[in-house]
Amino acid sequence: MMCTHVPGWTKAINLSGRFIQMELCEMNTLREDNSQLISRYVSLGLGGCLLAVGTMGVYSLVVLVAVLGFALLVVWVPPDRVHGWMFWGQMLWQTVWHLLLQHGEGLLPQGRGVRALVAVSSLMLLTQRVTSVSMDLQEGRIHLPQGGAASCPLFLLSLCSYVLSFPTLLGGPLYPYSRFVGCVEGSGPGAPPLPLGAVSLKLLQVLLLEGVRAGLLRGLPGPGPAAAGGPGPAGACLCLWGVALALRLRYYSHWGVSEGLNLAAGFGPQGPDRGGLSDGDPWTTEASPRVSEFARRWNATTAAWLRRLVFRRGGRCPLLLTFGFSAWWHGLRPGQAAGFLGWGLAVRADYTLHRHVGTALSSRWGRGLYAGLSWAHTQAVITWVVLLVEARGVAPMGAWSSGGVAPLGAWSSVSVLLFPLLNAALALCFLLKPRAFS
Repeated sequence: MMCTHVPGWTKAINLSGRFIQMELCEMNTLREDNSQLISRYVSLGLGGCLLAVGTMGVYSLVVLVAVLGFALLVVWVPPDRVHGWMFWGQMLWQTVWHLLLQHGEGLLPQGRGVRALVAVSSLMLLTQRVTSVSMDLQEGRIHLPQGGAASCPLFLLSLCSYVLSFPTLLGGPLYPYSRFVGCVEGSGPGAPPLPLGAVSLKLLQVLLLEGVRAGLLRGLPGPGPAAAGGPGPAGACLCLWGVALALRLRYYSHWGVSEGLNLAAGFGPQGPDRGGLSDGDPWTTEASPRVSEFARRWNATTAAWLRRLVFRRGGRCPLLLTFGFSAWWHGLRPGQAAGFLGWGLAVRADYTLHRHVGTALSSRWGRGLYAGLSWAHTQAVITWVVLLVEARGVAPMGAWSSGGVAPLGAWSSVSVLLFPLLNAALALCFLLKPRAFS
């Protein structure tokens, strides 16, 4: 019986060869995965560039310069200091263009004026994304590669693709960078199919909202001899509420289209944060019985961004600072400043009333009456805010309400000018810590 003996050095060579072969296979697999990730990031970012150029024309430079500044700050500034540079740089750049748009809006031709407005609106959304990344870097939620961002082109590409992604360039809910990376990395051949049912449901919801909005506008009294005298107090209030509701329905429709686009692009709900891609459900938001609840549900991802950016860092007056910054972020026109600061006072008044009145009611009918009156007060506050912000001032509001949708006469001016006084008086009655927005 013969026994073959394999030398030890032969076994070592075989093991080394197998190890090298496995390493080469892993390197090839990793290279293929990286090439697929690069192609996805490039597709999203390049799609955003093409969409910006197509919709904004020469004003796309407003957005592209901001993206370039974002990338340079990530590369050059340490993570613990990048947020301050990012915040002030982005807000100053955005404010400059807001002022240029306000003072030159009437001088631009109609086509260029629309393109400039689209560019500034996209810049506002870009501010949300770049400051979210800077806060993540500051708080350690995003870890830079060893050697910094410049040493890892894939990391820098993913950041630029996140802030310039075409599904969120012109609208859509704000989701964190980590979620964006997870969706991109999970969109390979083994990914689940596109949620066509969810996309179709979003589109049907948008059509329903547009139908309700069209019917509501048809039901409002228009300008003409029959309405020359103007409606009475109750009619004026109903007309104002109807106009504001129609404007809010337009926002809900826009959010629905944006959410459907994100779903179709593969950025759907996943994991435990399944409800994080919605900016507001119209039925839940409009049924909010309190002003503070409406503030949390309206444009929900932006409200969460404001809480993180301003409210939790706001010091002694976080509530008013949050709504004041919201007015600055929107453009700081007189109507916007008055509307958002009035909204902040109403939220504080809501907290005061609920603390001292709502908790003192014990009977069922008393709580029901309080809930109904609170809902009516919420609708009145939001009506006042929406009309004033959309009109961008008290004087345009009076002209618009008198000659545009319905001749509301003096009642609209009185409601616009005097309504905030009630909320201001209630808010200043008690100096309480504003926990309603936390």
